[in-house]
Amino acid sequence: MLAEIRGRSQITIPSEIIKKLGITEGDKFDIIEKDGGIFLCPVVVYPKDKILKIAKLIKDSENGISLQEGFDTVENMFADMGINIDNV
Repeated sequence: MLAEIRGRSQITIPSEIIKKLGITEGDKFDIIEKDGGIFLCPVVVYPKDKILKIAKLIKDSENGISLQEGFDTVENMFADMGINIDNV
C-alpha cells in the first residue's frame, strides 16, 4: 500500500490496517526511525495520578503495610480507582 505525505507532515493510514489493528481516533503511537524506516508502535498512556496510586499500592504491599483494602480481582482494584478495564 502506498501513502502520501500531505500538508503539515500528515499521512493517512489505510483503512484496512486501521480496522485490522482496531485503531480508533485518539489512539497514541510511539514513532521510531530506524535504518531509514519509520515505525509506528501503539502505546497506552495512563494519567500520572493513576500511576502514582498504583505505585503506592505496590510499595505498601511490599512493605507489608497495606493501607488499601484487599481486592478479589484486578477488575475490582481498577474499579476502585475509577478505571473501567472492560472497555480495554
